[in-house]
Amino acid sequence: QVQLVESGGGLVQAGGSLRLSCAASGRLFSINRMGWYRQAPGKQRELVARITSGDTTTYADSVKGRFTISRDNAKNTVYLQMNSLKPEDTAVYYCNAGDRLLHVDYWGQGTQVTVSS
Repeated sequence: QVQLVESGGGLVQAGGSLRLSCAASGRLFSINRMGWYRQAPGKQRELVARITSGDTTTYADSVKGRFTISRDNAKNTVYLQMNSLKPEDTAVYYCNAGDRLLHVDYWGQGTQVTVSS
């Protein structure tokens, strides 16, 4: 089992910045990717950014150039730096981890990000 705990959400004005953190614990040796998803009211959950164990990153087109995903292996933590935030970035952001051996995904409890115009 893997536990994911997110932090760093909140309310920010358009154009502002936030940094989300996701601390992972538990059975981590076979986790080969971690990422951030978001879900706005009435919409499907969507991928925001992902980073693999080889440091390959993937971003949604809507956040490219504004968001940066990174990780600190010593702290088992993944970060999402969000700059130039827009009202359309408002959503619950979820941390995700994928296990390459068990073929399962783990999810955090979510953290609310609200961007006011």
